[in-house]
Amino acid sequence: MSITKIDYNNLPEFDLLTAGFPCQPFSICGKRQGFQDTRGTLFFHICEIIEVHHPRVIVLENVKHLLHHDQGKTLKTILYSLEDLGYSVDYKLLNAKDFGLPQNRERVIIIACKDQKFSFSKLPRVYPVPKLRDFLDNTGKFEYLNPEEYTLIEGYKQQSSGLIFVGYRNKNIWKKGIRPNTEHLSRVHHQPNRIYSIDGVHPTIPSQETSGRFFIYIPEENRVRRLTIQECYRIMGFPDTFKLHPNLGECYKQIGNSVCIPLFQELAIQIREQIFRFSDYQYLSGIRSI
Repeated sequence: MSITKIDYNNLPEFDLLTAGFPCQPFSICGKRQGFQDTRGTLFFHICEIIEVHHPRVIVLENVKHLLHHDQGKTLKTILYSLEDLGYSVDYKLLNAKDFGLPQNRERVIIIACKDQKFSFSKLPRVYPVPKLRDFLDNTGKFEYLNPEEYTLIEGYKQQSSGLIFVGYRNKNIWKKGIRPNTEHLSRVHHQPNRIYSIDGVHPTIPSQETSGRFFIYIPEENRVRRLTIQECYRIMGFPDTFKLHPNLGECYKQIGNSVCIPLFQELAIQIREQIFRFSDYQYLSGIRSI
């Protein structure tokens, strides 16, 4: 059921609200009129739920682009709206690769609390950043590229994101071979055509099947393949016991719209300890949330 069609007064009481929403320009951004600025957007409906139920903690998740959307006005309006509703608010750009997953997946996390301000500084990070190779299957039905379909490059190095760009899938204008540098390649070859080393991390997995699986280079085999769908779930933090949807497109939609599980597990632990002040996992089950 759509959130826009729910009678908020009929919802049971809850302590924790989590939500995600699309980036939409707000009608009169920058006027500092609180959540009235957001009327007509999905975020406005989230604010209406908050106004009715006043949960102790609100956790919002969005893409990195939110930081700069509409020249930063969108984020400012979101923060003003939550403050207008009586919350202490903070936000942070967090990356899945800092929480034990070999994926460069950056997300803006906004946490609003009734009683106090949440401290992101207490979130533990996992070092060193894990390598993609440690999350891959050694055997299985793999989708390999033929050697004539790709070109490897020389002199590649690890980027600050953790990605190691080692080649690209050939286009008709390129001939197979090894090229000396990468300066022009990033402009010509979009990410879905790029090849990344398994000794780095994987790019963000999007929700579309056509662009959901990038190419990875296996140096021990000197071969290039795609991730399997199981490997995609694995680098999101899903256990191998998770039941997959029979439709591949639905799987990618689920993955692309999901959150990285270890990151949100750490957020839940810190919310429990900082806000609800429970030291045992058994108490967390008693917290009501939607």
